[in-house]
Amino acid sequence: MKKFTPNGLARAAVRFKPASFAGTFVALMMSALIVAACGVLLETSLRASVPAERYANAPVVVAADQSARIVADTIDGPEETSYPLPDTARVDAGLAARAAEVPGAATAVPDFTFPVHQGTSSSSALTGHGWGAHTFTGSELTDGAAPRAGEVVLGAGAARAAKAGVGDTVTLETADGRAGFRVSGLAEAGPGDTAEEGAGGGATAWFADAEASVLAGHPGKADAIAVTAENGTDPDALAAAVEKALAGSGAGVLTGDDRGEVEDHGLAYAKETLFAVGGSFGGIATLVAVFTAAGTVALSVGQRSREFALLRAVGATPRQIRRAVAAEALLVAPLAGVLGCLPGIGLAHWWFGQMQDRGAVPEAVELHVSGFPLLAAVGVGLLTALGAGWAAGRRPARIKPGQALAEASVERLRPGVVRTVLGLGAVGGGSALAGVAASAAGSDAANASLGVVMLFMLAVALLGPVLARLCAALFGLLLRGGGASASLAAANSRTNARRLASAITPIVLAMAFASTLVFMHTSESHVASRQLREGITADHVVTNPAGLPADAADRAARIPGVDAAVSLLDTQVLVPVEGGGETSLQGTATQGVSGSGAELAQVQDLDVRGGSLDRVGEGRIAIDRTLATAADVELGDKLPLYLPDGTKAAPEVVAVYGRGLGLPAVTMDRASLDGHVTSAFADTLLVSGGDAGPLAALGEVTDASGYAVAQNVDREFGAWANYMMAAVLGGFAAVAAVNTLVMTVLDRRRELAVLRLVGSTRRQVMRMLGWESLLVSAAGVALGTAIAMITLTPMMRGLTGELPYVPPLLYATFAAAAVSLGLVAVSLPARAALRDRNV
Repeated sequence: MKKFTPNGLARAAVRFKPASFAGTFVALMMSALIVAACGVLLETSLRASVPAERYANAPVVVAADQSARIVADTIDGPEETSYPLPDTARVDAGLAARAAEVPGAATAVPDFTFPVHQGTSSSSALTGHGWGAHTFTGSELTDGAAPRAGEVVLGAGAARAAKAGVGDTVTLETADGRAGFRVSGLAEAGPGDTAEEGAGGGATAWFADAEASVLAGHPGKADAIAVTAENGTDPDALAAAVEKALAGSGAGVLTGDDRGEVEDHGLAYAKETLFAVGGSFGGIATLVAVFTAAGTVALSVGQRSREFALLRAVGATPRQIRRAVAAEALLVAPLAGVLGCLPGIGLAHWWFGQMQDRGAVPEAVELHVSGFPLLAAVGVGLLTALGAGWAAGRRPARIKPGQALAEASVERLRPGVVRTVLGLGAVGGGSALAGVAASAAGSDAANASLGVVMLFMLAVALLGPVLARLCAALFGLLLRGGGASASLAAANSRTNARRLASAITPIVLAMAFASTLVFMHTSESHVASRQLREGITADHVVTNPAGLPADAADRAARIPGVDAAVSLLDTQVLVPVEGGGETSLQGTATQGVSGSGAELAQVQDLDVRGGSLDRVGEGRIAIDRTLATAADVELGDKLPLYLPDGTKAAPEVVAVYGRGLGLPAVTMDRASLDGHVTSAFADTLLVSGGDAGPLAALGEVTDASGYAVAQNVDREFGAWANYMMAAVLGGFAAVAAVNTLVMTVLDRRRELAVLRLVGSTRRQVMRMLGWESLLVSAAGVALGTAIAMITLTPMMRGLTGELPYVPPLLYATFAAAAVSLGLVAVSLPARAALRDRNV
């Protein structure tokens, strides 16, 4: 007998059974697309940087650590984790003198950047700096002299707006209050200033370095210290000397692109966002891609069980069968992976660009594309094909030839013992995690719920034939009234449960993940919007992008008819919370309140559940109940936290309220934030009573409903991110579902031919396939919905305290899309098969 050649068998299989391998090729290509796109974004998150602009002429920059760090005990021992600060951490301005004495240092200048209001309103906003920064920014005097105490140098635009020249006095408002400053000179902003303030630097004012820190609201502190070098001095040597001179100060010495992160704090958040997409979401997407591709490969191998049985009958050894399956994977997977990487790079570019357009990633950050994520994408696809092929081909290669022929003709009724045990274990694990999520809160509930959806998806894959048979029996009862075609569809589905399970699983996947991601956002937004509408009880809301005047609340309170006026400074603090057995820092929205608790209650209803807002003051705060649960604190406890600039504090919790999702989760005294934020100007003014007209001088005036709409718009990036992830996962799963359905229909050409031979018309066959498609889609939608609701219910209970909110029209759209895809994926290849003269 002629020796069997596995590679020859593989090539022949690809050549004579292209439909089956086309489906495998598409699945592996889509898998590589997802892995490559997420891998590119993950690599970018690790390598992202921005070039120095303001500090381009300062080779060495001294700055504080812009992260809060905590050390947590893990299995591998103590592990330090850093979290970006909401605001700028500052250094001792006195360190500039020590740095200036270093050999090779030409100058060492403390740098300050802070907002300034011109006149008595905030309509003319300036950016303030210390005049000493001109040594590295390139700003030059065009008239007059450098400023001394009580003096200011104005940029051209600021001078025109104030209609002031050298020798005139202008009224400026800073964190130190409103005061008159003599204009000592006019200046043209250099590249270092225009990089931040726009061409021309017209919105800039420079003050004497000696008083700049006081005007900025941070006496004795500087944003950074810029060190310039003497000619011929090596920057690395200068950095080493400065680091030695400042040893023990806690300040960091930065060079190269590291200086850019001091200028643009958005880079740290951009890295977090990119890592969340490329790493956290990418990990889930990779598992889904591998999971789906493996199912398609297994289906392709399973469809050829008859061929494998015949090969065994004519003398092929089990080893030859296994080698043939492996050779098929080697023929298909690498090419599919390479072709999938190309659109994967395109998807990463588009995704990255969308994040930049929405302000989540600074424009200066570039997308990094290297060979590592692309090789990983190809390798993952190859390993998936080899593993799935080995698992699917193990039984036909192992059993006797006669038994293989029998199993190829009639499907086994009972699944394997190992598969059943693993499937039941996944169901048990998912149910247990659902219970954990139901009893948890905050991030613990969300983390547990992620495991719920993954375990139940694994259970569907392992117990697919059993679930498919149950669904066929249930929906078969409903199909009895559909005539002969419907009855035949139900009988086919019951008899071929494995084939049905292969078609149902991708639809379940698409429905479960898309519903979880989208309805998680709709649930949070629904609760947050309602809390915001109910929480803002003020008649008028005044806002200004540049910040409100410092005395805005006092001026509003003097307007006739006004009952209460409270200004709010919006920022964030970092709060240690427990999640998954580990401690992490959670960025928490915070409002600094100018008035008393009684005044706040007249313009804002926080839904106080315990304690009293009247006690909020120095060292005392109010927090949302969900945050209290996550941080494990109660009334009277001290809540350790990091203020916006990283300063540690431990205020007492004197009130707990229930509207911390739509409104800030931490409420504290405005004075407690003094010196810890860049801008001392309030963001929002809430006014009860009076007319809106007189308030227009302070900023843009709207009512509570208009303010709520504006705040909801600010949440658009979160919504877009969720919808984008749902589209990627749901779209991939939808393609996989279509791919699987097409494969199963084309593999049934022999069965369709038999139906035609016994007298069925093409219309009857198409109706039967239509009913089968409807059964598959309905079962997939039902199971996917069940998994999504089991996942969302405990998650939303923990995050919002309420049940998930599912917009009926949006859910109907998902279900209709699943059904439509199923019908199209079945009808088109079926029509093509029925046009064949042999069918």
